[in-house]
Amino acid sequence: MKIVLFCGGLGLRLREHGDAVPKPMIPIGYRPILWHIMKYYANYGHSDFVLCLGYKADVVKQYFLHYDEAVSNDFVLRDGGRDVELLSSDIDDWRITFADTGLQASIGQRLRAARKYLEGEDVFLASYGDCLTDAPLDELVSDFRRRDTVASFLSVQPDYPFSLVDQQHDGVVTGISDVQGAGLWVNGGYFVFRREIFDYLDEGEELVVEPFQRLIEESKLITYPHTGFWAPMDTLVDHQTLERLANQPLPPWAVWQRDEPRVAVGGRSG
Repeated sequence: MKIVLFCGGLGLRLREHGDAVPKPMIPIGYRPILWHIMKYYANYGHSDFVLCLGYKADVVKQYFLHYDEAVSNDFVLRDGGRDVELLSSDIDDWRITFADTGLQASIGQRLRAARKYLEGEDVFLASYGDCLTDAPLDELVSDFRRRDTVASFLSVQPDYPFSLVDQQHDGVVTGISDVQGAGLWVNGGYFVFRREIFDYLDEGEELVVEPFQRLIEESKLITYPHTGFWAPMDTLVDHQTLERLANQPLPPWAVWQRDEPRVAVGGRSG
C-alpha cells in the first residue's frame, strides 16, 4: 500500500531552525522527522512512499540520494575502514517517489499532483510530514477496509496551554475553560483514502475543507479517535520536546523498536 507524505510546506513557525532546512528535514535525534514518520509506516509493512515536495525539495532529495546507513546504525569496521558490516539497516526495502508538487500548493493540490503515482491503488495512506504517533495503523486500515467509506483520519486531543473563552456580543466573558479539559478533538493526519477521494477533490481546493464537507454530507468520512501518543512539530518548543523524548530508551512513537532484533544485514566494501 502506497503512502503519500505532504512535505512541501514552508514551516514558518520553525524559522528559528534556519531557512536552509525544510520542516520535514529538521532532525529528531540522528534523523529528520520525515524519516521517523516513514519508519512508522514501514513497521506495518508499508514502504512505498510518494513524497510531495515543495519548499527546499533539493534538501530532501539530497538526503536520500546520499543516505549513509552507518551514520545512524551500529556497524563493524574492518580492514582499516575499507569494509563496513552493518548490524542493522533503515531503508534498504523502501521505495521512494520524489514528486515536486509546487512551492505554494495546498495539501489538496499536492494530493491531486500525486494522483498519477497512485495508479492501481484502491486504498492508500497519507499524512503530514511533521507529526508523530504510535496509533495502531494495522487496526485502523483493517477497520477502514470493512467500511463503506471514502476517507478517514486520526483525531487527537490537543495538548495546548491555552484557554477557551466564552463571551457575549459585547465582550463580557461568561466562562473560561482549559483546552485540555474541553473535550476537543482535532485533525491529527494519518489518513486512509480510497481512490474515490479524487472524485471529491476539485482543482485548487484544500483537502479538509470542500472535499471533506462533501464526504460528510454523504456520510463517507470517518475518524479514529486516538488517546495514545501524538505530537506535532509546529514550534521550537515542540522540537525541543521531541528531541528530549528521542533521548529516552524507547521514544513513544518508535513502535519499530518495541520488538526490533539487532541482526547483521550484510557488508559494504569500498
